[in-house]
Amino acid sequence: MSRPQPRGRSAYKVFLPIQTRWMDNDVYGHVNNVTYYSYFDTAVNHYLLSQGVLDFAAGATIGLVVETRCQYFSPVSFPDALEAGIAVSRLGTSSVRYEVGIFRQGAEHTCAAGHFIHVYVDRENRRPMPLSEAFQAALAPLAQCTAPGSG
Repeated sequence: MSRPQPRGRSAYKVFLPIQTRWMDNDVYGHVNNVTYYSYFDTAVNHYLLSQGVLDFAAGATIGLVVETRCQYFSPVSFPDALEAGIAVSRLGTSSVRYEVGIFRQGAEHTCAAGHFIHVYVDRENRRPMPLSEAFQAALAPLAQCTAPGSG
């Protein structure tokens, strides 16, 4: 079995800045592993908010994370300026697999890369809801041409 490799910028479609915070560092002097999941969630939700398809306060549909994974390649620490690259590798009827890469600002390869899957459900009954046309249109620019883990 081959060891996972960092991904290049070409694997992602949109990049958003992420600023590390002092509290992100752990006792070992680098950003703690769980913080990367917060970066993933922040990047994707920021994108969805900027596209006008996410209303986390009053929207009828909400996204629930049902799967997540992260692979770490090189440590980052406060005060590093980061970029989160995002792409969509699978768009289902009510679910989306987001690929997210964390880069040092301007770097060519990921420090960490992973994915998470959102299932979009009705806020009240928590049953899966088909993605709206507007939501699908907002995700279209993120469609990924390469397979996860390549690049």
